Amino acid sequence: MLTKIAGGDIIDPVNGRLGKGDLWIRDDKIVAAPAGGSADRTIDAAGCIIMAGAIDIHSHIGGGNVNTARLLLPEQHAAHQARPATTPLSNAGWSTFQTGCLYAKMGFTTVVEPAMSPGAALHTHLELADIPIIDKATLAILGNDDFLLSMIRDDASSHMIEDYVAWTVASTRALGVKVINAGAAAAFKENVRTFSLDDVVPSYGVSSRKIVKTLQAAVDSLGVPHPLHVHCNNLGSPGSADTAAATIAAAEGLPLHLAHLQFYGYGMEGKRRFSSAAARLAELVNATPEVTIDIGQVMFGQTVTVSSDVMRQFSARGSAQPKKSVIHDGDGNGGGIVPYRYSKDFYGTMQWAIGLELFLLIDDPWRVFFTTDHPNGAPFTAYPALFELLMSREARTEMIAGLSPSAMALSTLSAIDREYTFEEIAIMTRAAPARLLGLTDRGHLGAGAIADIAVYRRDQNIAKMLGQAAYVFKDGDLVVQDGEITHYRWGKALRLNPSPDKAMLRRLEDYHQQRYGLSLDWFDFPDSAVAREQHFGEVACRT
Repeated sequence: MLTKIAGGDIIDPVNGRLGKGDLWIRDDKIVAAPAGGSADRTIDAAGCIIMAGAIDIHSHIGGGNVNTARLLLPEQHAAHQARPATTPLSNAGWSTFQTGCLYAKMGFTTVVEPAMSPGAALHTHLELADIPIIDKATLAILGNDDFLLSMIRDDASSHMIEDYVAWTVASTRALGVKVINAGAAAAFKENVRTFSLDDVVPSYGVSSRKIVKTLQAAVDSLGVPHPLHVHCNNLGSPGSADTAAATIAAAEGLPLHLAHLQFYGYGMEGKRRFSSAAARLAELVNATPEVTIDIGQVMFGQTVTVSSDVMRQFSARGSAQPKKSVIHDGDGNGGGIVPYRYSKDFYGTMQWAIGLELFLLIDDPWRVFFTTDHPNGAPFTAYPALFELLMSREARTEMIAGLSPSAMALSTLSAIDREYTFEEIAIMTRAAPARLLGLTDRGHLGAGAIADIAVYRRDQNIAKMLGQAAYVFKDGDLVVQDGEITHYRWGKALRLNPSPDKAMLRRLEDYHQQRYGLSLDWFDFPDSAVAREQHFGEVACRT
């Protein structure tokens, strides 16, 4: 089928198309305008903005922690619907099915779950397979597991480390690697309760810095497109900006991605010893081109924090709202689920302001990514309101008027005039994440790209405009019209497939036999586990 999207304002920074024009789709791909071609279907996009489908690089949409959050908070989904027979809990409350629909309505077509424990790969992929419409991907967690820490302690060669990383990525069907509070979960098992970049893991004698640098080098050497995705030490602590600054400095010329930097933007000025260090961190990011970051913006209201940073979640139990939590330990990271309500008091205001400062003070939209660390800073459904705050100084000023004056006095936000343009939004939410993840087939509207397209009807109300797309195409298939789902389909799970050396497979087989009495096959995720043809889409490593 040949489709013409006619007369819209095309915003495609990758291909330099910024202005009124037509966009053509043949089946599932974007094509050049056919000479004398007659469209089978024409979409009138007059008065609309046309962008590529949006990409979220950090949103917790599947896996054990998300499912445990559903279990912990039945008041959020009481009597939503009966428990299904095949995927218990995945359809309770904020269901996997709703997740795909809500993202698609906003024009998002690809979302990355950034924290998959290798031991939970099967569960995570089964749950992601329940999410309709959008494409998904995962990042496998390493950095607290015995096998890796033992190799680093024993001075294993870089090739052996790379083979282990390659096996983990391939066997879990992941798109990259994440490290969470490197070494802290292993230290937590020995009653350590605070852990910084140069602290050493008991029993292993390796520092958190050593773990991060080892994984960073392995990911880069393997050609994994997405740099090592780092959840730093000391998340949420006053003074955590020092940790973030040290981690940025540790990049040392190799690509490194820091997750949810807002949660590390905390200084210690003022009588509460809690202030904004966003300007300092933004300056460091601006001066360190090998570093990219996502924000983890806080928005006000009820949410639930989910993290495989077991040390952080253990310390956060006292601030749970409502007063309940789940903390679990495991072979690798473990984790915790702690409900939380962000209020407009001093601390909530400070966190909200720090995220926006980072967005607005980091100069290059190619290196700052749009996230709320769903659901940690806020549900992803807060994105339209966040777009408005970034694109309108007036909206920020109105919001600030109802917030804590003492907090705003310790922030630079009130003095920032910058307003994001639609082109910058397209870079931050489409072009840049596609490039960062190595997804050359999306994030732009050039000929040959998959036809993931979002069309927005212009409106003075930015939140309304970007919250309800006029049309969304997924692989050329019209799935949203006037903010409502018109057609359901299944997306793909995107993955890399690096090949580890056979010697590493034999070593892993011996390790799992001795440790668990099980074949390595038990820890290798078979494609056949998801009973759907061509469920996985393979992404190439850099050569």
